[in-house]
Amino acid sequence: MASSSLLRVVFLLLSLSDSATRILGLEFGINYGQIANDLPSPSRVATLLGSLNVSRVKLYDADPNVLQAFSNSNIDFIIGIGNDNLQNMTILANAQDWIQQHLQPYIGQTQISCIVVGNEVLNSSTNQWMPYLVPAMKTVYSALSNLGLNKQVTVTTAHSLNILATSYPPSAGAFWPNLAQYLQPLLNFQAQINTPFLINAYPYFAYKGSPSEVSLNYVLFQPNEGMTDPVNNLHYDNMLYAQIDAVYSAIKAMGHTDITVRISETGWPSKGDDDEAGATLENAHIYNENLLQRIEQKQGTPAKPSVPIDIYVFALFNENLKPGPTSERNYGLYYPDGTPVYSLGLQGYLPELYSATGTRVLPFSVVLVSIMTFLMNI
Repeated sequence: MASSSLLRVVFLLLSLSDSATRILGLEFGINYGQIANDLPSPSRVATLLGSLNVSRVKLYDADPNVLQAFSNSNIDFIIGIGNDNLQNMTILANAQDWIQQHLQPYIGQTQISCIVVGNEVLNSSTNQWMPYLVPAMKTVYSALSNLGLNKQVTVTTAHSLNILATSYPPSAGAFWPNLAQYLQPLLNFQAQINTPFLINAYPYFAYKGSPSEVSLNYVLFQPNEGMTDPVNNLHYDNMLYAQIDAVYSAIKAMGHTDITVRISETGWPSKGDDDEAGATLENAHIYNENLLQRIEQKQGTPAKPSVPIDIYVFALFNENLKPGPTSERNYGLYYPDGTPVYSLGLQGYLPELYSATGTRVLPFSVVLVSIMTFLMNI
């Protein structure tokens, strides 16, 4: 019995390691975070993403090692300017220097289409960065224009869903009134330069906060009764689409129907603390597998059926140095050794790693299989 169980585990690990199944041509992006000390080098990651046919990557900075490693690839990048640099970016000379240092040296070889100026600034515990957000966005755009890059590279920012004061029903979506002073000029500017409104949306947080009230099937895209918006009678079978449409409603309430909403982050943790309801490998697998299927189907939301959802999945790797609860370190689709956390049909190839002495460093899953095989033969 024990040997049979071990064989099943070995078979699972081998199937994750050697499967040639791939989802080809899926139009989705992935967040490449690097708050970790055990990640593979950018050049190895470039090979991995190339084998996965991922076409879009979002960074939280403008890491030159990453941008150099992806030169002459077919992957399009979003790069970021950190919140602590916003005030500095309100000065045109500084913004131009940043672009000349972090973008121009690489854009000839690496595809870079967007700069995200700040991340979740309007959700900060302090408002120290809020006054600088729109001026920084405008200044960075002016610097791009001065350098002749504004047709090639666009400017936006990413928001937390917490900027919504009301999200239910979706047709009543509204921003917090105290944020209007920042959001109104931001929306006006984004409409002017025709850039998307980016939102970080995690149905997981809603379930974690109220597991007895929120349907797990509803947040995981599983079959469920769903909900019907009592105002417009639109039916929703999952929470993510309701969140997207709530953002559209909030934008419309501020006078704009000319801005597209895109999801800059969404995902589900495969592991969490005891008090983190729903943070399991099974749920993470279900959420992301069902999400990818809907992306493949080019679905729109009930309020925007003709606009396919545009999503960057969070995240490529588990990041072992991220602060906070255990879940924060377990959103990755892959372990740092290139082994899938769970199989999504996105099996790729991560080049083997060699130590400084020339010794091959085996992935954890291969080491584990070897150990288990040895134990079975004792």
